[in-house]
Amino acid sequence: MNAASRNGAKPTLLVLSFTEIVHDARVKKQALLFAEDFEVVTCGYGEAVRPDIEHIRLDPSVPVAAKYLEAALVRSRLYGVAFATDFRSRRAADLLRGRRFDTVIANELETLPLAYRLVVPERVLLDLHEFYPGLHDDIPVWVQVRKPYQEWLLRRGTRAGAATTVSDTIAERYRSEFGIPCGVVRNAAPYREDLAPGAVGDTIRLVHAGVTAANRRPEVMMRAAARSRTDLTLDLYMTQQDTPFGRELQALAAELGPRITLHPPVPHAELVETLNRYDAGLHVLPPTNTNIELALPNKFFDSVQARLGMVIGPTADMAKLLREYNLGSVAEGFDEDAVVAALDALEPSTVAAWKANADVHARELSAQAQQRAWLELVAGLLAA
Repeated sequence: MNAASRNGAKPTLLVLSFTEIVHDARVKKQALLFAEDFEVVTCGYGEAVRPDIEHIRLDPSVPVAAKYLEAALVRSRLYGVAFATDFRSRRAADLLRGRRFDTVIANELETLPLAYRLVVPERVLLDLHEFYPGLHDDIPVWVQVRKPYQEWLLRRGTRAGAATTVSDTIAERYRSEFGIPCGVVRNAAPYREDLAPGAVGDTIRLVHAGVTAANRRPEVMMRAAARSRTDLTLDLYMTQQDTPFGRELQALAAELGPRITLHPPVPHAELVETLNRYDAGLHVLPPTNTNIELALPNKFFDSVQARLGMVIGPTADMAKLLREYNLGSVAEGFDEDAVVAALDALEPSTVAAWKANADVHARELSAQAQQRAWLELVAGLLAA
């Protein structure tokens, strides 16, 4: 990028996120992307991304009184006061007092109050990881209490100098509903030059990696794979299994028999390599809320770098990309019967062709190709 400030020194860039940045793939990519041409500082929870990148470590705990105050302000629709008195922002601002930055990448709406304290809004790149008004719109009390605050925050987001999000569909919703012009940086995985598609045997090896969440309905995929007439297996690598729902899934896997195996999660750094041992990713995400309906998740791009084919549900952005690059098949619906029909149609030769296409397009669909938008937008903020 060859960025330079007016005095010849590297410009300063703050990557801001109320997450454990070292474990947040999207935010970590931002820090590493800009580290060569900027003096990058990260501010968030947990450890530093890299020893040579300065990290301002935040305490993730929030006092009970602060939580109650914020909830009361939001319920009373005193959104301006809630925004100005946000506890996490004020505590982080104390740690950053006296620091000057040329630009800030504010990750997700929660960091906007702090970003606007540190630089003028025109120097903020707001990265919206989700469709905020649809995060939990399957929960009536959230729609009544929290959704209006999310929408108020998004109207504040229009003051940011630039914005990005994770998919074309979400970008269009932000533009049409809130007047926020969004660039798109998909949640792609780094290019894996060292991986190649493996051979497909008589038994097609399906895999799914995800979170153990009831609203994702992983049991639909498990039951469909168990019912399919195709010779296949399904291995699931699921986080957060130590919950009542996680234990239900463990019992279901045992009930469904040897075709279905539920594994502990693997570290993110090992995930793509683990997936590479399989033939196709099974990713069916029933649209239980608007945010899931609009999803274009990491797992799609993890499968590409692992050189897998895919069987997915008719999630719009996933289906569009999958068909464009001929990476797999799209089930007619999200229900068990529709997934069974898609699995029954699988043939080893077809899956092998999908894997070969993933290999051909892996570089094009990698993080390195997607991140150019961030570089261009930050250059524009500095030029302005």
